Amino acid sequence: MDKIIPIAILVLFIILTASWLFSRYRMCPPDKILIVFGKVGTGQPAKCYHGGSTFVLPVLQSYSYLDLNPINIDVPLQGALSSQNIRVDVPSSFIVGISTLPEIMQNAAARLLGRSREEIRNLAAEIIMGQMRVVIASMTIEEINSDRDKFLANVSANVEAELRKIGLKLINVNVTDLRDESGYIEALGK
Repeated sequence: MDKIIPIAILVLFIILTASWLFSRYRMCPPDKILIVFGKVGTGQPAKCYHGGSTFVLPVLQSYSYLDLNPINIDVPLQGALSSQNIRVDVPSSFIVGISTLPEIMQNAAARLLGRSREEIRNLAAEIIMGQMRVVIASMTIEEINSDRDKFLANVSANVEAELRKIGLKLINVNVTDLRDESGYIEALGK
């Protein structure tokens, strides 16, 4: 009887320790990024995991998730000036998402963690609208109208470069229409 009590205490201690360790084990589903922050190493604000799992040390570390599901952004751009000073309307639709490239995931952890999907959508929409204005200002109406592939490539390159700075990637771009107030594009078609 005297030997049973210490063995029972040891077994109880092992079970409690194991359950405590398993409670700190975090797995990352494939549609999310696991971000562990706190004391994660020198020179790193956070460790990011896409898939896989890790132990989160109590008191020293905490964790959160970022959703990888795509975000649809409608950009009703109106009155952008072309290089010929003609105002054009270019309503577009963009699909963006959080990137899974390691260096860009760090940007997302630093700049997007704690923001709602709506806040991320609004931030990306502002970046997209600004970059579209830059691209339109560098092209003539004829280039925009006749060479849509070049226009979309320029928009994609500019937008992608800026979105990477906050941890996002561009998935798709669709320009739904192209029109101007003066009727110049319609006259070009005739």
